[in-house]
Amino acid sequence: MSEEIIDIAIIGGGPGGLSAGIYASRGGKDTTLFELGVPGGQIVDSSEIENYPGYLEVMSGYDLMKDWPAQAKKFGMKTQMSEVKSITKNGDYFDLELSSNQSAKAKTVILATGSTPKRCGVDGEDVFFGKGVSTCATCDGFFYKGKEVAVLGGGDTALEEAVFLSNICSKVHLIHRRDEFRAAPITINQAKSKDNINFILDSKVNSINGNDKDGVTSLSIENIKNGDKSTLEVPVVFVFVGRNVLNKPIQTNDNKFICDTNDSGEVVVDLSMKTSLDGLWAIGDVRVDAPKQVVCAAGDGAAAAIDAINFINSKG
Repeated sequence: MSEEIIDIAIIGGGPGGLSAGIYASRGGKDTTLFELGVPGGQIVDSSEIENYPGYLEVMSGYDLMKDWPAQAKKFGMKTQMSEVKSITKNGDYFDLELSSNQSAKAKTVILATGSTPKRCGVDGEDVFFGKGVSTCATCDGFFYKGKEVAVLGGGDTALEEAVFLSNICSKVHLIHRRDEFRAAPITINQAKSKDNINFILDSKVNSINGNDKDGVTSLSIENIKNGDKSTLEVPVVFVFVGRNVLNKPIQTNDNKFICDTNDSGEVVVDLSMKTSLDGLWAIGDVRVDAPKQVVCAAGDGAAAAIDAINFINSKG
C-alpha cells in the first residue's frame, strides 16, 4: 500500500468489523477493512440462526451476512485481503505491519479480530461439530428444548451456560474432570440450586458418538478416579473449555500488549469500546465481557465507529 493515511483501519471482517465499516464510511471517513479471509466472520459457518432481530425465519449464517460487505462498500469502505501481523503507535498515527511485506498507516484502529472456542480434542468432536457439538448455548439451546443435553467444562462459562440450558431443557448433564470448579462461588451456587442439573464429576469424555442421519447420539464417559465407563445418551454436547483470544496484532515483541488486557488476554474497554491507548478501540469477542452474539458485536462496531469519528473530528 501507499503511505496514504487511513482515517479508520478496521482489523477483522466479522459482524463487528463490518458494522464499524458501515458506520465509519457512512460518517464520511476514509475507512479500510483488513481481513485475511472472506468477510463475514465465524458466523458464516453456522447452519441455523433464529435470534437475529427482524428475521422471522431460521436462516444460515451465510444468508445473514452475505449483504453486509456490499452495504459497507456502498458507503465507500475499502477492503484489503491482508493479515495484520502487528499494530504499533508512533506519535499520532498507527503503523500496521501486513502480510507480504506490506504496511499501512492509520489515524485510528478498531480491533475486531474476535476469538475462537477451544476444542476439547476428543474423538468425534470435529466430525459432529454443528451436528450435535456446539460452543454456544444461547445460539443452539432452543433447538433442544425439553430434551436432555450435556455440557462439558468447569469454568464460569460452562456453569453459566448450564444454568441457561436448565431453563430450556429437561435435564442438563454437566461433565467436569475434577470435583471442584474454577467458576466464581456465586455461579457454582446458582448451578447447584438447579434440580435438573446433574453433575458428573471426576470424569472425562472419551468419545462423541453418532451417525450421519441423527448427528450426536451419545457420549462415552470415563471416571478418572476409578476407571468406570458409561454411556450417556444425549443429542448434543455443549463444549466450554475456554477460548483463544485473537489478540496477536496488539502483542509486542516481549509478549506484552499495547493496551490494557485482562488475565485471559481480552482487551479492556469502556462503554464506547475505547481501550487504554488513545485512538484504539476493541469490539466483539476480543474485548472483555463480550456476550459473543452477532447482534452485540454489531452494536460494538457501531459504538466504536461513532466514537472514532468524533475522535478524529476533535483533532481537527
